[in-house]
Amino acid sequence: MKPSDIEARMRALEYFHDLRLLPGTWAVIRVDGRSFSKLTETAFEKPFDARFHAMMVATASALMEDFQGLYAYTESDEISILFAPEWGLFDRELEKLVSLSAATASAAFSLEIGARVSFDSRVWLGPSESLVVDYFRWRQADATRCALNGWCYWALRKEGMSARAASRVLKGQGTEFKNELLFERGINFNDVPAWQRRGTGLLWERWVKAGFNPKTGQETVAERRRLKVDESLPMKDDYSAYIQALLSSARA
Repeated sequence: MKPSDIEARMRALEYFHDLRLLPGTWAVIRVDGRSFSKLTETAFEKPFDARFHAMMVATASALMEDFQGLYAYTESDEISILFAPEWGLFDRELEKLVSLSAATASAAFSLEIGARVSFDSRVWLGPSESLVVDYFRWRQADATRCALNGWCYWALRKEGMSARAASRVLKGQGTEFKNELLFERGINFNDVPAWQRRGTGLLWERWVKAGFNPKTGQETVAERRRLKVDESLPMKDDYSAYIQALLSSARA
């Protein structure tokens, strides 16, 4: 058999190799840490640790820079990167986008923490701007829910309650019960840092850099682009308007 024939047969068995993201759609790549509950159990403060948060922001920054995303949102051990409909990196090939985004996140976080970690990756497609807004509202709602539950869970654990008992106390309980549980322990959930309750956004901003041309002896200015980390995101309808403004600026 000719080598070319063998190659053709083998290539034909590379399932999904030619699968591409639908053209003209907004895309989100979401990466999640694998077994991060075990990783953070002893190495970081509970329920939140500023060092871990900084590592996630650094990982999100790496993804934004390498994949040229429009916006990134991170909460807990997950990161969502938004891409405009005309974005065409790797010809929008699903296999490469998923594998390389997971690899980039794993490498970036491993360098930050000094240990080997891994992320998985998936793709979400939004055919309309309203669905993109709903996506990020969904992830922020998850951040708020998890933050409130985490604060309650670790308040009980630090009082000596077992993991099973703490989970049993909180099972099926609503927001009012959990807020009251914290309030009884001197914690106002509304006073918890915004990045814990709302997540963190990363977006590109323009800035003017002053310089000097040694040949002409004249001062110069140049416009540059850099990542802005927003740890005071709005919530609910205000967050919808925040995301909509971002989408509109991308279309301008």
